[in-house]
Amino acid sequence: MNRTPAIIVGVVLVFASAWLGVAMYSYMTLGYLAPVADKVSGSTLPPALSGLAEAGQRVYAAEGCAYCHTQQVRPAAISGDIEKKLGSRRTVARDFLYQQPAAFGYLRIGPDLANFGLRARDEAEVHRLLYQTGSAMPSYQYLYIVRPISGQQSAEALVGLRGSYVPPTGYEVVPTPEARALAAYLLSLRQDYALPEAPLEKVK
Repeated sequence: MNRTPAIIVGVVLVFASAWLGVAMYSYMTLGYLAPVADKVSGSTLPPALSGLAEAGQRVYAAEGCAYCHTQQVRPAAISGDIEKKLGSRRTVARDFLYQQPAAFGYLRIGPDLANFGLRARDEAEVHRLLYQTGSAMPSYQYLYIVRPISGQQSAEALVGLRGSYVPPTGYEVVPTPEARALAAYLLSLRQDYALPEAPLEKVK
């Protein structure tokens, strides 16, 4: 008696059941996630992205930043992320409610960015970092315009540039709309609030 068809059907059913289990579990667990009320401010958490930051998230995705940067503070039980002050709590699925696509990242070639907005001093510093990189990260000079100064220097002009990044005399470097959006998105990255499934943790 040839049992090959039955074996094939059995294998297919096993894999189909496993796939459905994973898919249904994910949908039931994550599909109904919603913002939670913030009793202090009266708003919701995680905070929604501004229109500019939302546009910047698309720039972030298009530039492939998630290939080198994560946005995942791992639990203290399996990593030293919280002890290293990468964040005051672990990252959870709810943190990515407003990100399309979710930028949790692939490799931590560069620093984790889950709380970059808490570390950066201001927008000017972010623009200098993007334009005048001092690390293995490539420069995003193409997101900026070098143009002649007309009258007074623009309030948006990058200052503090060094070496080959300094524009010629009489010129200035200003961000494009894409650069401003990317900076707004990076500054929005902050997980300094507790969520029901991720309370703030104290560093030992």
